Amino acid sequence: MVTDLKPYSEADNYKMHIDLKGISFRHEKTDTLVFQNTDYRIQGPGFNAIFGPSGVGKTTLARIIAGETRNFNGLVDKMGTTRILYTYNMERLPNWSSLGEHFSAVSGASKKAYLEEIIDIFGLGSVINARFSQLSLGQQNRANLTRYLVQDFDVLIMDESLANVDEATKQRIILKIKQAFPEKIFLYISHNVVEVARFCKDIIVVRRPNRQPQVKTVSGFDFSGKEEPDQQTLEHIMLEIMNAS
Repeated sequence: MVTDLKPYSEADNYKMHIDLKGISFRHEKTDTLVFQNTDYRIQGPGFNAIFGPSGVGKTTLARIIAGETRNFNGLVDKMGTTRILYTYNMERLPNWSSLGEHFSAVSGASKKAYLEEIIDIFGLGSVINARFSQLSLGQQNRANLTRYLVQDFDVLIMDESLANVDEATKQRIILKIKQAFPEKIFLYISHNVVEVARFCKDIIVVRRPNRQPQVKTVSGFDFSGKEEPDQQTLEHIMLEIMNAS
């Protein structure tokens, strides 16, 4: 029997969820236990965070969900989610073409207007004819994220995808994503507790195997560009996150 799953109703928006059932995983080289019989449900569309201390298994969990890590025990049940994409901050685009050529190749003519809007919001217009190696780290991360946002997906996992991006630009990007994709699931991995508390609907807190349940949820403020959270509310959410971790 699956236990400790978040409550789920069949009336949930779009009937989308990802169930982790009895997930256990050990690193092959070190035999270090990362997950032990872990259950969890990621429910409905929205902007969610995966949060926890370094080395606790955030990226491992993301790769299990994305299907990029298969040497685990248990089951990942994906309801209403056909295509899951995973992007991480050290990913690199091939250097033989310009950014514009890469974007056009993955987006197609039907998404040209949307691509142009993303390029503007992400501040990539001035480097659209440059090659990847010519960009700053922040520009590289934004460029890499852009090529995923113009593809077809149901779930996008963003593993430190906005590292090295200034706070004002990061806010514009997150708010644009939330506005443009209300029917998609986003899993945002970040070490910034203020950021995840402010922008995310659910903060999935990953803990070490000796703590049960190993995955807990804290509700975030889910800021979408309208009413700003007051400082007291934000601090309360941040405290809940840190206590859970």
